[in-house]
Amino acid sequence: MTGKALHYFAGGNTARGYFSLYESNFAELEKIFILKGGPGMGKSTLMKKLANEWLEKGYDVEYIHCSSDPDSIDGVIFPALKIGIVDGTEPHVVEPKAPGAIEEYVNLGHAWNSQQLVAEKAEILRLMKERQEAYERAYKYYAEALAVHDEWEEIYIANMDFEKLNALTGKLKTKFFGDIFLNKKADVRHRFLGAATPIGAVDYVPNLTEGLPKRYFLKGRPGSGKSTLLKKLATTAENRGFDVEIYHCGFDPNSLDMVIVRELGMAIFDSTAPHEYFPSRAGDEIIDLYKVAILPGTDEIYSDQIKDVSAIYRAKMNDGTASLSEAKKLHDEIEKIYQRAIDFTIIDDIQKDMETDILDLAKGNTIKSILH
Repeated sequence: MTGKALHYFAGGNTARGYFSLYESNFAELEKIFILKGGPGMGKSTLMKKLANEWLEKGYDVEYIHCSSDPDSIDGVIFPALKIGIVDGTEPHVVEPKAPGAIEEYVNLGHAWNSQQLVAEKAEILRLMKERQEAYERAYKYYAEALAVHDEWEEIYIANMDFEKLNALTGKLKTKFFGDIFLNKKADVRHRFLGAATPIGAVDYVPNLTEGLPKRYFLKGRPGSGKSTLLKKLATTAENRGFDVEIYHCGFDPNSLDMVIVRELGMAIFDSTAPHEYFPSRAGDEIIDLYKVAILPGTDEIYSDQIKDVSAIYRAKMNDGTASLSEAKKLHDEIEKIYQRAIDFTIIDDIQKDMETDILDLAKGNTIKSILH
């Protein structure tokens, strides 16, 4: 029987630049392999192979996708083994807490031909400079889009019935948690619901919510209180000792898009574009904040202003996506240069050594669990 695969993002290209939530997901691990090396050296392929092997052995595996290329993996975690592997190159740098004891660096640089790369140094530096400039343009466009989005939100905030929103929040707290307080410290993980990528917005909501009996789909408009509601529910879950997965917005990491409390078998998430979903199975339920807390007729009264603001917002977002796409093309060119200089048989040997290390660690964890 194969294990369960969980897919998510822990880093994002956002309106506030590159934003990392890696630390939250790697904090409780007992062993972390940090991969070092240049682009195109097979870090993602290596992690996928190791992850798939343990998945086939029946272990659950968390796949952390790359926001600059969602088909690539930036990290994997084996929760039962308390082991993780992460691409430790910029921008997703994991700061070691106990080098050697917890973190172990794996240098893939042994596999490259340095002389060959030196010969291509000028081209590598040019491409890297242009790639960085493309990312900076993307972040600039996203920041401008966020400013426009704030204007969009102000329309609905000005027409919000906060008493009704607070009443709904209180009702949901009672519905979800009742009078339950668990006698333990909550395990809180911060992740991204989705990510702005070179191909547009990408998310893994169906995978993340698979098997949960209850899913609540938050509908509404920008500024209708979805993130505020989610923040209050996440705080309540944590204060009451429930393990909680907090999923931030891939566009604005200060906002929340989803909260999952697996001990209650439930997820509640912002189900509006670009991650718009609708009920598709028993246990799914829509909560429409526009109907609950926004003054009737707001859409109609401000239709012209909303049309203008939404058009500017979409244009800025499209410009950001185009810049990420340009950065991806430049990154692909850099990868080609490195791939020509790599001896992949050495990478294969490194992978085999890691397989042995993880197997030994897994045996040690099994013995410890038996003794306890």
